[in-house]
Amino acid sequence: MTDSTLKSRLTDAMKDAMRAKDKDRLGVIRMALAEFKRVEVDERIEVDDSRGLALLDKMVKQRRDAASQFSDAGRQDLADKENAEITVLQDFLPKQLSDDEINAIIEAAVSETGAASMQDMGRLMGIVKPKVQGAADMGVVSKLIKARLSN
Repeated sequence: MTDSTLKSRLTDAMKDAMRAKDKDRLGVIRMALAEFKRVEVDERIEVDDSRGLALLDKMVKQRRDAASQFSDAGRQDLADKENAEITVLQDFLPKQLSDDEINAIIEAAVSETGAASMQDMGRLMGIVKPKVQGAADMGVVSKLIKARLSN
């Protein structure tokens, strides 16, 4: 069984956090590794880098949602904890793309598919998503695609 590079990076970071006695970072990394393990056991697969990025991306999205709900409820302490977890998880995701970089990817996909209307949204997302997975918030990508198709 071969380890994905993302998974081995997480494992190395876990060991470093243990040595540094950084309990908060250690907890987040262990949680991420536990999610990888859960998927491997449930689906009887080895989590590769692309699937790992998707899992981390999902975990970041869950924490963003929780942080905004905590903020709305006036629990800034809990929102700050969620935001701290996001920061740790983002260390293992690719550098976030700017809106201009995302728009360039969307434009390339539009010219590749000839997409012209909202009916082409799914086809466009199918091409764009693998290119931006982990490097961009899919909600933002979706809004940018909708804006491009409605022009």
